[in-house]
Amino acid sequence: MALNPQYDAIGKGFVQQYYTLFDDPAQRANLVNMYNVETSFMTFEGVQLQGAVKIMEKLNSLTFQKITRIVTAVDSQPMFDGGVLINVLGRLKCDEDPPHLYMQTFVLKPLGDSFYVQHDIFRLGIHDIA
Repeated sequence: MALNPQYDAIGKGFVQQYYTLFDDPAQRANLVNMYNVETSFMTFEGVQLQGAVKIMEKLNSLTFQKITRIVTAVDSQPMFDGGVLINVLGRLKCDEDPPHLYMQTFVLKPLGDSFYVQHDIFRLGIHDIA
């Protein structure tokens, strides 16, 4: 399979769609459609999860009600299997917590005329200083 020349537009469009669903508690459950039942992986703050069911259990367990997000940068690269590697840098604020830097990396795997999230890594930029 060849490199996808639309990788940048795909990456930016995916990030906008993903965060629109994620940031709305009433819509967050629809993220299940972006993950594969068996072959999707997530690392959320160091916790490894596999499969759409486990990933959604984690996302549904998040207790914040309000999220404000600023996406600073979306960097994408094409992959040789037609997929797209996406790295997001941003800042988010949940409920009354102070804002924090975050990074999230996605690997989109082609599936027919669409994509699914094969890999998803999320980490807050919190540094504990002794």
